[in-house]
Amino acid sequence: MSPSRTSRALSAIFALCIISCAQADLRFRDHEDVDGHHQGLLFGHMEQVEDKHYWHKACQEDLRSQLAKSPIVKKAKNIVFFLGDGTSISTLTAARLYKGGLTGQYEHQVMEWEKFPYSTLIKTYSNDKQVTDSAASATAYLTGTKGNQRTLGVDGRVKKGDCAAMNVPEYHSKSVLSNFQDADRSTGVVTVTRVTHASPAGNYAHTANRNWENDDDINDDFGDTNLCDDVAEQLVFGETGSKIKVILGGGRQKFLPKGVPDPEGNIGGRRDDGKNLIDTWLHHKKDLGNASYVWHREQLLALDANETDYLMGLFDYSHMAFAIDNESSNPTLAEMTRKAIEVLRKDDNGFFLFVEGGNIDRAHHLNQAKSALTEALHFEAAIQVATEMTSAEDTLIVVTADHSHPLVINGYPDRGQSVVGLGDFSDVDVLPYTTLLYTNGPGYRGTDEHGVRPDPAFEDLGNPHYANDATIPMVEANHAGEEVVLYARGPHAHLFTGIHENAYIPHALRYAACVGDGLHFCKKDDHQRTTTGEMELL
Repeated sequence: MSPSRTSRALSAIFALCIISCAQADLRFRDHEDVDGHHQGLLFGHMEQVEDKHYWHKACQEDLRSQLAKSPIVKKAKNIVFFLGDGTSISTLTAARLYKGGLTGQYEHQVMEWEKFPYSTLIKTYSNDKQVTDSAASATAYLTGTKGNQRTLGVDGRVKKGDCAAMNVPEYHSKSVLSNFQDADRSTGVVTVTRVTHASPAGNYAHTANRNWENDDDINDDFGDTNLCDDVAEQLVFGETGSKIKVILGGGRQKFLPKGVPDPEGNIGGRRDDGKNLIDTWLHHKKDLGNASYVWHREQLLALDANETDYLMGLFDYSHMAFAIDNESSNPTLAEMTRKAIEVLRKDDNGFFLFVEGGNIDRAHHLNQAKSALTEALHFEAAIQVATEMTSAEDTLIVVTADHSHPLVINGYPDRGQSVVGLGDFSDVDVLPYTTLLYTNGPGYRGTDEHGVRPDPAFEDLGNPHYANDATIPMVEANHAGEEVVLYARGPHAHLFTGIHENAYIPHALRYAACVGDGLHFCKKDDHQRTTTGEMELL
């Protein structure tokens, strides 16, 4: 056997030992759950044979549950829209396997969104691209119109960077959040990205470039800040943005002028115009009711929601830190969701709340699968908070994604094996590879001068920011273009079955909540459903 073949064989044996040890470590170590609570000791799989009797019983129970489903045909008083940015189907599966390894449920783990009675597949292409970005997709799933790549809240007549066209009202596409405001119902936006980033901004902004988050961004692009309002300005002064009652996320830099110090020691803000939009927001809102601005987790948790009408929380200079880094000054997505609902549910007319797990996407762009899955579990924790705080009888909750990511679950790993570890061996170079791989991105490693790829068994797989291998080198991973899943629970959740365009989503939401175009499908007197079980068509 040649030296190279010998070394590869030894490497394979060593890697097999690593996999076995990793599995043992997963099954027997003490561990913590997503919120850091001690969970005790794992003892591996239950000693239960999954024979035909086991599967017959399990599937019969599933069938009974399916037969018991009954649509809730009522007006949706509230809507909570959960957006897992970049949460591909492979991410959902990997998150379930990852959590199952932590809880001891392994492949039988059931995620919170899987408990929802209805689901559908959503097409994600944009007006001009087969694979969408987050701005064009936000325009579709929030306003009901497909737009061009990198544009927000405008239809296909507005091209990227066309400052003049973005100011034409006819080209604007209105969001469901704005429809709720028109119906005198409260609204909120929660994210772990900058609140001016593409996904949250889709609720309130109309811009020809998603990157124009503040005036400095427009100036850097040689644009006209007098002609085109930046996204932060639209949030504070805009017809829709100014009426949002709860704003929680990151991105202080887009609201503070240059030279004004940041509370966490960062350099001053990024605005060229000298405007302090945080102070402006507070000044405007205090004329309307009790308003609070917070920038630290402790301030948010101490806030009395019953005494708060308007709330802005900007917890980081830019995007909020990854959950896996345990930044103590940042609240979790679940904590922000809880506080937002506490403030908004005081409105007897109802509310619309948008909640984004935006760091799932950011971690995927870096090929950091473990970090992305940790974000997914925090996203799930926020969904659980919302389901516990609301009733399916009056609150429609949808959980979906804006686009996919090029994450692949591959090989033939054994049941119970850690999804974030080594998965299988190549039958060509006899080297192991990780269960999770990316088709492109910064995790690309290539081969050495002998054409041999690096052996992941010798890499630090336990590093929370370990970049999984990718086949094509990129500074950041691109998105992927396959369908994503939407899960729904509550009034008219049954509208979400089959397969639909992403632009379909807000049309169904308006119908369910009797807002916007949905008003045309409601009885004019009391907005109640007819005796046929659906809304009266005019």
